[in-house]
Amino acid sequence: MDQERFSFYDGSKMIDTITLGGLKGFQNMEEEKQVMWRKRAIDEISMQCFGDNKVGVVAGHSMLWSEEHGKPLPVVTQNDLDVFTHVLYMGIPGDVVAERRVGGTRKNRPLLTANQLEDWQKEEKNRLRELCSENNILFSVLQHPLQMDKVLALLDDFWIHSEHYNLSRAQEELRRGLKANGEGQGIVLAMDADRTLAAEDTGSLFWKLASSKWPLAAAEDTLKMLFSGPLGYSHTAFRQATLLYEEIADDLEFDELCRDVASQVFMYPEMVSLLHFLAEQDHVEIVIISSGLRLVWEKVLEREGLSKAVTIVGGGRIKDGYIVTAAVKSQLVAYLRAIHKKYIWAFGDSPIDLPMLNKADRAVVVVGEESTRSKTMDAELKTAINDYGLGAYQVVLPSSATPRSGIPMAKLTDPGFIFDIMGHRRSHKPPQFIHATDTEAAKLLATPMRNSAVAGPELREAHRRVGRHLATTFVADIVGLEQPPIQYVLGRQTRGYQLRHEAKTTIVALMRGGEPMASGVNDAFPLAMFVHAKDADDIKLHHLEGQITLILVDSVINTGKSIFEFVEHVRSIHATIRIVVVAGVVQDKCVTGSGGGSLIQKLAPYARVHIFALRISETSFVGSRQTDTGNRLFNTIHLP
Repeated sequence: MDQERFSFYDGSKMIDTITLGGLKGFQNMEEEKQVMWRKRAIDEISMQCFGDNKVGVVAGHSMLWSEEHGKPLPVVTQNDLDVFTHVLYMGIPGDVVAERRVGGTRKNRPLLTANQLEDWQKEEKNRLRELCSENNILFSVLQHPLQMDKVLALLDDFWIHSEHYNLSRAQEELRRGLKANGEGQGIVLAMDADRTLAAEDTGSLFWKLASSKWPLAAAEDTLKMLFSGPLGYSHTAFRQATLLYEEIADDLEFDELCRDVASQVFMYPEMVSLLHFLAEQDHVEIVIISSGLRLVWEKVLEREGLSKAVTIVGGGRIKDGYIVTAAVKSQLVAYLRAIHKKYIWAFGDSPIDLPMLNKADRAVVVVGEESTRSKTMDAELKTAINDYGLGAYQVVLPSSATPRSGIPMAKLTDPGFIFDIMGHRRSHKPPQFIHATDTEAAKLLATPMRNSAVAGPELREAHRRVGRHLATTFVADIVGLEQPPIQYVLGRQTRGYQLRHEAKTTIVALMRGGEPMASGVNDAFPLAMFVHAKDADDIKLHHLEGQITLILVDSVINTGKSIFEFVEHVRSIHATIRIVVVAGVVQDKCVTGSGGGSLIQKLAPYARVHIFALRISETSFVGSRQTDTGNRLFNTIHLP
């Protein structure tokens, strides 16, 4: 250990050194005098540490066994509680302690059973937790077998950590995540995570799972008891929360529990679409500033395909180097505004987000279901508005939840609101157009579609095959996959694959020529909603609300007029949903024309639009009765 920073003491030895008659004389004293010498011993240690400018590490007891009373009695003094800043308890099992006591020869100790020792430890830990909480002292149990590297890491952290150091580490983490352009008139979304991006609280879920796994060591209401106690939501309380995570699980166990928690956290679809949409804007950055578990949110964002687009400032472990409190959230927003000259939109749901919301240029309060949202937020929000001038919107998620009173509402799907968030600027890439014309698969699949002898059910089946091919080859690649549990053929459970957010996908068949191909897309994505639409207005808000991806399917795109009308209409009612266009064939000039007339150029103002086609063709598809694709598909060539 580093003796330049630390001084090490044995409490009993200090008593032996300063007490008249030494330790033996001390043991023969009345209780009142013993208390006096215990106080003098810790005061002497404190003065020595102050004089040497070192941190004192003291080995001692908080309870000692009383033969007279037949039970352990507390020996902690108020001076101890005034001096100590941290208490580490050696959590050695009772049977191990009993064996060591029997084998020990240096001290004359009463014979106690393993059960008696464990009862002693339990009482001691409970009492210390209570005393430490009441006296602003951090407490943690070191689990057996003792790992010295962990003890050293804790001591190093205790030595260096202060609120100033904590903020500097959080700022460093934030700086690392900012885009290379650094300072400038960019926009930053500073977002809370738990119950803002999703309805779930990651900390509560963690302790629920931990208590199920280790019922004797963990309690489901651990965080509730901590934050409702004397420490409240102070800096010390959040530090204590980190120590509780350290105490209950090693790094591997913590990672596994965070993985299990992440599997139960489901981001609001509107948030998923918003973050993907804004991630494509070069002048917008997204930062999560969370008091929850960073590792959980890393896993959630990775699952959503957002890990590269979002910076996370959050802790959970000592090695993270910092915690996120209400003050840290506020100071990071102020830092972004003052030092990096960013325009800040802040999103939060609870009272600890209010300082951050107050510091931001624009504030959004996320309001969830009444059963899960903060019970104290209404009163504190009212105070923030009336006394501190907070001006905020509220976004209600899901849309069926009851809004909070007295705050103007906004919708994350509203084009005007999203354009406002973007600062009335667009900096995204143009729509993506990909075709498979020259691939061997496309040549095979296109042959029956081009063959005038093929019509009716056979042609519809050919279109269906194309739809499935484009869905699995292109759509799945751009949208991504997720891994649901499936029953393996050998009888055990394993993981399969399906489209990411498949159940939150809407497939629209542009009638009537697009229906067979849309059915093929639906074959690939069977959980998706299926909608028929003859005109753009046939797509209603309820087809898009709560959805993340919209797939428009048509057999032929000639001028692109219909597709543009559909995209324009969709964007007028849902600003951020991903739009994927699937077509069998696209007329060449439709996508390559100049003078602003091509479909790609017309769609340029709209982000998150992708077009996939089996092939492009120089032929203009203004079909006659015999060559019209719709007539060939449904054997209506003979109709006038």
